[in-house]
Amino acid sequence: MNSSLIILTIIGMAVVTYIPRMLPFVMFRGKELPPFLQGVLQNVPFATLGALIFPAVLLINEGNILFGLVGAAAAFIIAFFGANVIIVVIGSIVVLSIYSLFN
Repeated sequence: MNSSLIILTIIGMAVVTYIPRMLPFVMFRGKELPPFLQGVLQNVPFATLGALIFPAVLLINEGNILFGLVGAAAAFIIAFFGANVIIVVIGSIVVLSIYSLFN
């Protein structure tokens, strides 16, 4: 590949990425979304994060599904009590470290 083709490819990818991000700002400027749609859109990051993390919970330690489930249970319990995200992560790491010592 020559350098001009690479530069054109990068510019094309930038344009294709920018357009879907810019269009909602232009189309919905000054408009209020219905409360139901706002609620749905506010929960999208949590649903996406759950969909990305859940398969890894089951496959974190090959042949031992319980390892991932123990870590997930620890994270859920710590998060249930309202801890910060960093505390949840560190807490589940500590629980899994202790679990791995006795297993």
